[in-house]
Amino acid sequence: MNEIMTPLLRTENLVKRFGTQIACDRVNLTLYPGEVLGIVGESGSGKTTLLNCLAGRIAPDAGRVLFSTRHEGVVDLFEISEARRRLLSRTDWGYVHQSARDGLRSDVSAGANVGERLMATGARHYGNIRSEAKEWLSRVEIDTARIDDLPRDFSGGMQQRLQIARNLVTKPRLVFMDEPTASLDVSVQARLLDLLRQLVSRLQVAAVIVTHDLAVARLLAHRLMVMRQGQVVEEGLTDQVLDDPQHPYTQLLVSSVLQA
Repeated sequence: MNEIMTPLLRTENLVKRFGTQIACDRVNLTLYPGEVLGIVGESGSGKTTLLNCLAGRIAPDAGRVLFSTRHEGVVDLFEISEARRRLLSRTDWGYVHQSARDGLRSDVSAGANVGERLMATGARHYGNIRSEAKEWLSRVEIDTARIDDLPRDFSGGMQQRLQIARNLVTKPRLVFMDEPTASLDVSVQARLLDLLRQLVSRLQVAAVIVTHDLAVARLLAHRLMVMRQGQVVEEGLTDQVLDDPQHPYTQLLVSSVLQA
């Protein structure tokens, strides 16, 4: 089957519990190459737990997470070894944290933060690594003269852009994003969102974005999943879901934003 028709990521009846609380309740989703899926819902709805299961960070209690690899076909993320999952996380996908501090190494330079990902995929020539790091700093609108500065000397917005460069430098096929703009000022959010939209489109990378902000979802996501108490209550094309919500919970989410 043509790769365009083959799902990049798929779940089958995914379940995750924390004690008696069900964070994900038989969740099924499909993501295709180049597609951006938004997952929205209030705090505690299970969206971040789902994201971490998709990224291989948390093992589900039941169900499967299936990923279409470059060379080995479709694998169940939790049937392969932890070493293979770690390799996939360095090569086939990236993870952008809500707080850049969780996604960057604070004790090494901006250039080293980007270059480390290249080295993890086999790059060894220092000059080439530094050149590629410079190019990516430029792409995310960071002055290349700051390549040797530490992340802690950057503003919050610059740290988040650096984290994006670190994740995209290896040209992953899939990027997971957990509230990527939530910790930033509104003016900084707008600039970062525009940059994210441009990069995702240009690189044709698939993405799963967790957000509580419906405006972020509308700007970035092709499709939308709405979660409530661990269940997917509505899904569809983003504009369709937001402009004509069918589920009462989605209607409440949309109306609360409009009335805010």
